[in-house]
Amino acid sequence: MQDIRKEYKLKELTEASADADPLGQFHRWWQEALDSGIDEVNAMTLATITPEGLPDARIVLLKGFDRQGFVFYTNYNSRKGMELEAHPGACLVFFWKELERQVRIQGSVEKIPAADSDAYFHSRPTGSQLGAWASPQSQVIEDRSLLDENMRVYEKRFGAGEIPRPPHWGGYRVLPQSVEFWQGRPSRLHDRLLYTLAASGWQITRLAP
Repeated sequence: MQDIRKEYKLKELTEASADADPLGQFHRWWQEALDSGIDEVNAMTLATITPEGLPDARIVLLKGFDRQGFVFYTNYNSRKGMELEAHPGACLVFFWKELERQVRIQGSVEKIPAADSDAYFHSRPTGSQLGAWASPQSQVIEDRSLLDENMRVYEKRFGAGEIPRPPHWGGYRVLPQSVEFWQGRPSRLHDRLLYTLAASGWQITRLAP
């Protein structure tokens, strides 16, 4: 395993250069990630908590961010949807290896307004819209044929008309309470700046690597 060790040395992250607001800092890094041409730049790990108190994680896609937080979409009845219903808190992790960077976001989670979910749903390809109806996400199914049959059913049901957003599908927003920016550095002495939301605003501290 030692043969896959990599020395990180592309950039640094200092308190003097960092934005005072984590959303501003994220925007900087996000734009640099976009400009670098990283594949699936919006792929992020979403970690939730099971009813048994165990961590549960999967990759989802970031579909928007602003001063309020970070938005993704899914089936509300999926495993992650049920976990968020029971415990509306989550952690997001971005890893942009080409830039030797990682961002971790922890916070509470809320559903976005229905109108916003409608707008995004209708921007999706027709196949993806039908798929949101056809897939009982996270449920056990006998085989693949169930999905194919469901697709045929909904293709016939909606025809060439507008496909409505399923009531069980929509967006969530993660409202950040802490954001950590990690920049790889030589000798594993990485830069880690942690933004924590306090009553007076965002506080920045440096963490040891």
